[in-house]
Amino acid sequence: MIDIKNVLAMAIENRASDVHINVGMPPVLRKDTELIDMDFPPVTDDDARAMVLAMVGPEKMKKFQEQRDLDFSTEISGGHRFRVNAHYQRDTIAISFRVIPNQVHSIDDLHVAPIIKELTDLPRGLVLVTGHTGSGKSTTLAAMLGLINQRYSKRIITLEDPVEYLMENEKCMIEQREIGSDCPNFASGLRHALRQDPDIIMVGEMRDLETTSYTITAAETGHLVFSTLHTINAPQSIERIVDIYPAGQQNQIRTMLANTLQAVISQTLFRRVDEPGMVPCTEILLCTSATRNCIRENRIYEIPNIIETSRRLGMQTMDNSIADMYFKGFIDREEAIVRSGNPGKMEKMLVAAGKMNTEPQTVTATAGAES
Repeated sequence: MIDIKNVLAMAIENRASDVHINVGMPPVLRKDTELIDMDFPPVTDDDARAMVLAMVGPEKMKKFQEQRDLDFSTEISGGHRFRVNAHYQRDTIAISFRVIPNQVHSIDDLHVAPIIKELTDLPRGLVLVTGHTGSGKSTTLAAMLGLINQRYSKRIITLEDPVEYLMENEKCMIEQREIGSDCPNFASGLRHALRQDPDIIMVGEMRDLETTSYTITAAETGHLVFSTLHTINAPQSIERIVDIYPAGQQNQIRTMLANTLQAVISQTLFRRVDEPGMVPCTEILLCTSATRNCIRENRIYEIPNIIETSRRLGMQTMDNSIADMYFKGFIDREEAIVRSGNPGKMEKMLVAAGKMNTEPQTVTATAGAES
């Protein structure tokens, strides 16, 4: 019988980001995007069932068998925590674990753009961190809340499914509510959070119309609200929010969103070449008057141009960020090109920059200069 605690301990030792359990295969870990078989025998159906039962107990096990999917968190010795999804595939149990670092990263350690730190100074409004699953959204949000916790005396309420980073009270008073145990769902947690005197609310994910509506209302009523979406860029994030609403309400939500949205940070992770680990590349949209007009008037197609022409304000395209991370020596040249939005343009940019760096520099003497 495979002990899941031994599997998870080995994943921590190997600095893995994820662990996957499938019947008929040995446990598999993901490290720096690569899937690696672990040194265990193939998992049996009894093994997988025993693993879930050991982590959730008989009552939740019954719920899992009825619903065929279950999200929860678990912990092993040393304070190492994991976000877990148990599910069925081919009528056998499968389990996916995401490693949750037991310390909130400093925002400086993430190598994000300086403007992201400045967003933590906002008094109100909505800040979105978006990206595909596993793009580091939770890590970025936790680092932003950690910076607020160091600087300001605020009351923070988080709604998470499940709670990931455990945050200690420093200057802030922090309540972390887990969906399913501390409150039934995001919408209910948000509705009641507005009566709990928060300064800042973090919503783990804007999944549906009701959650989205309460999230925007919270931002509209003077709170600073952070949330996430599974979208890959700023225009798609805005369109996703608007499209959640019935057609008859979409003009109204565009106006509300134009008034409340402060920034969209869309990120993806790249494997580092200078040391083990990952580094985020980010597209950043700030809500200037031009941005707000585009949202209000449904000219979302103009937003990429606003980002491109507003670098002095702190905005950046994803390709700008990728190039910057390459020039800093963090990421591989080929990956920078392949994963850019315009590989041909990116290659020319990197070649031109390389030539500039290798050209000999000439110094022209100035009349009267001291030798």
